[in-house]
Amino acid sequence: SAQQNATRSTPVAEPADFPIVGIGASAGGLTAFRAFLSGIPANTATGIAFVFVQHLAPDHLSVLGNLLKHYTSMSVHEVEDGMRLEPDNIYLIPPNYDMALLHGTLQLLPPMTARGLRLPIDFFFRSLAQDQRGRAIGIVLSGTGTDGTLGARAIKGEGGLIMAQDPQSAEYEGMPASVIAAGAADHVLPPADMPVQLLAYASQQFGSSLQDQYRHTPTLTHTLNQICAVIRAQTGHDFAQYKENTIVRRVGRRMALQQIGTMEMYLRFLRNSPVEVEALFRDLLIGVTNFFRDPEAFVALVEKAFPRLFENKAPEDTVRIWVSGCSTGEEAYSIAMLLREYTDTHALRQRVQIFATDIDGNAIVQARTGLFPANIVADISAERLTRHFVPESGNAYYRIKKSIRAMLLFSEQDLIKDPPFSKVDLISCRNVLIYMNIALQRKLISLFHYALNPAGILFLGTSESASEHTPLFVALDSKWKIYMRQQDLATAPSFAVSKWSPAPIHSLVSEEMVKRSKPQQDPLDLRRLTESALLTHYGQVGILVNRQGEICFIHGRTGKYLEPAQGDASINVFTMAREGLRRELMTAFHKAVTHNETVNFGGLRISTDGDTIAAQLTVKPILLAAESGDPNLFLVILEEVHVDLPTTKKGTAQASEQVGEDVAARLAYLEHELATKEESLRSTFEEMETANEELRSANEELQSVNEELQSTNEEMETSREELQSVNEELATVNAELQAKVTELLRTNDDMNNLMAGTGIGTLFVDHQLRITRFTPAITHVLNLIQSDIGRPVGHIVSNFAGYGNLVDDIKAVQDDLQPREATLKTNMGSWYLMRISPYRTINNVIEGAVITFVDITERRQAESTVQVQLAEITSYYDNAPIGLAVLDSELRFVRINKHMAAINGFPPSVHIGQPIAAITPDLAERAQQIAAQVRVTGEPVVDQRVTGETEGEPGIRRTWQAGWYPLKDGEGTLTGFSVIMYELTDGHQAAGG
Repeated sequence: SAQQNATRSTPVAEPADFPIVGIGASAGGLTAFRAFLSGIPANTATGIAFVFVQHLAPDHLSVLGNLLKHYTSMSVHEVEDGMRLEPDNIYLIPPNYDMALLHGTLQLLPPMTARGLRLPIDFFFRSLAQDQRGRAIGIVLSGTGTDGTLGARAIKGEGGLIMAQDPQSAEYEGMPASVIAAGAADHVLPPADMPVQLLAYASQQFGSSLQDQYRHTPTLTHTLNQICAVIRAQTGHDFAQYKENTIVRRVGRRMALQQIGTMEMYLRFLRNSPVEVEALFRDLLIGVTNFFRDPEAFVALVEKAFPRLFENKAPEDTVRIWVSGCSTGEEAYSIAMLLREYTDTHALRQRVQIFATDIDGNAIVQARTGLFPANIVADISAERLTRHFVPESGNAYYRIKKSIRAMLLFSEQDLIKDPPFSKVDLISCRNVLIYMNIALQRKLISLFHYALNPAGILFLGTSESASEHTPLFVALDSKWKIYMRQQDLATAPSFAVSKWSPAPIHSLVSEEMVKRSKPQQDPLDLRRLTESALLTHYGQVGILVNRQGEICFIHGRTGKYLEPAQGDASINVFTMAREGLRRELMTAFHKAVTHNETVNFGGLRISTDGDTIAAQLTVKPILLAAESGDPNLFLVILEEVHVDLPTTKKGTAQASEQVGEDVAARLAYLEHELATKEESLRSTFEEMETANEELRSANEELQSVNEELQSTNEEMETSREELQSVNEELATVNAELQAKVTELLRTNDDMNNLMAGTGIGTLFVDHQLRITRFTPAITHVLNLIQSDIGRPVGHIVSNFAGYGNLVDDIKAVQDDLQPREATLKTNMGSWYLMRISPYRTINNVIEGAVITFVDITERRQAESTVQVQLAEITSYYDNAPIGLAVLDSELRFVRINKHMAAINGFPPSVHIGQPIAAITPDLAERAQQIAAQVRVTGEPVVDQRVTGETEGEPGIRRTWQAGWYPLKDGEGTLTGFSVIMYELTDGHQAAGG
């Protein structure tokens, strides 16, 4: 990403003189922050700078600083761009920013996206690791997702410390659990317990006294060698040839974690703790990687290396790639994705096989799964993420697709001791050699040269180089460390890495050479070729043979030199050679083939039919015009030489003198023959040495093939286990599906019985108003049968009198989504309540309508009866000879009959809603008292006499008996009063009586 490029393109500064702690959290982080700060002793100089990175809403102001100030005595700052870190200070990331550390200053960067998946913790942790190296410390607290995992691995790779919150103490365990699962956490603690371990680690790791013992001395070297011996004894892996600084940093880190003061004490602790040996071994592995690390390097690889991989490759050939030190597989998968894209773009049919190896068995197991946290989106484009990955667990993880996974074989391998792969077209070994000393780097570079095919590609890390091995490799891209294997092995230095040997010399007798050397020309061409080669000789015999000694053409009479052998017929010149010629012929032929030069042998004594002849042998390479390399045809030339052989006859003086001359000549001949035999013996010895070398090379090839077969076997075993696991998962899923089917069948039966048992007629229609389902009760109102499913509802005749708007009403409901109701009467006199509602799926999608018909015939009849009874009661109430009234709790008239209205002297309509004080002000106070008594006691107040005049009869006073009765709701709460009044006296009274 652009942000990563910004941080990577900047030179790395010297570490600050104090440790920096990055603390990341998401959901539930505030509680964890408070607990962490509460665990730091008040007013204590920690010597540490704390940087808090939390997921914040981009459009809301953060009040985190104000909340944390109550839990610490340190100064709390919201970060501003370019702010320099100081110890014993707390720095908070502001909303809507990503934050990076550069040369000890905090840089604020706008986020890549306004919304969506953000990874501010990973981004800061990575910059912290790159800027501060071993002084970086990362803490991951409560939160969902996996943000912080890749950043924690980066800090761990630089030798820093990682702490993760105990998932049981976290409100949300996603983030700390991801760090723990990745194997990056050094301590798993509740937040309140972290400061104690943190301060102890900082004091131990960065104390001045500890740095003194890290100075290179013979004692330090001896102690480190003993530590490496302990590791090798338990794990079988030797780190003695790693750089001393690397081992010192890792050992010092483990010492700080275990709170051990000296390396000698740590060595004693190590010898008694197999668990610590394993932990140190894991620390030394340094498994830091991510997808497309240094993206420009991968672009250069595609442009400059990939075309060479497929040159001269037939469609059925395989492109073999070896990714050494693959860690958890990100680099191997990156190359696989690029190759898949390249082959698809260029329509290439060659098979691609990638061997990915690493010394860390745990990393190999993780790589085989192909499952990565969601924060890989920071390194992979959205297009590649969609093309090559499948989201899992609600997008919390991404799994590599099978099409990419099938290209790779993962296996555990130790580069230092295990045999390499062979005949490889590309080797990627990035950021592995930088941790090894120069001697081991040279051995591994030579090893890679042996493993690669001619013109094979070597891809190294940006801090590594093959410049010291220029005879072996030539640079294709010096900046991004892409090299090509030199094809000329004459200048390649020999090497010895454990039991490995240089690249094998191809056998002189190969199938390809046999095919190429088979006589394809007609006899005339071979004759011309042979005769033209014999122009410099005379009276000789010429035999044209291929590299295997098979005769292609014969010139002259060969009976003195060649004789068919007994047994199966053969045209091989070596089997047909006579006694005295065979051994010298094989020696000369081998020398001519090996050195590509003309070889002469003289003084041969060849036995021919009981006689012996002297002969001269010449083997001459024949280079055809179409050939540009080594020749495939050779001319064997035999010339008879006339030599006067010495005699041993006695008699005359001349004979005696002749004998002396003959003895001298014979001695010279024997010396010449002895020299010839010595040359033959020397050639035979060289041939034997070559054969032995070939056998050794073949043995190494077989070992490499055996290792590949073992890797393949492990992959097959892993695949078998994966298939077994998948089979178990499928069996579980199948059982669950069967249970679901049974449950759905039972639910369907329950639903049918429920719908039939309610007696409610229900009709379901789709968007096109076609009938999809109905209940039996619907047949009372619509003439439906089972075969009507799928027919438009408008085609169905209803039993309703005067209602023909069903289709229009359903369409209206689908348009405005508002339910509609109607009361309808059938031709038989029954009444139904029709309700039309939209049909909604579980995802709130409208897919039709539901029409229900509820039989309300009895209700309608009951309503009619009630209405008649209510009219009768109302008539009785209004015309009763006594006064009746209903008051609410505030003494306002709610209902009054005519007689009571007449007593009060106002029409009934005037009373409604008016308080009693407005109608009868003289009785208002008394009415309040009676109402209060009823409220308190809850009992009626009766026998209350009221005396007064009525309107229209002035001067005549009457007396009424009044009773007040409480009115209550269903819960017993007083809601009003019922008042009854009737007259007690008859006749008229005198005025004032």
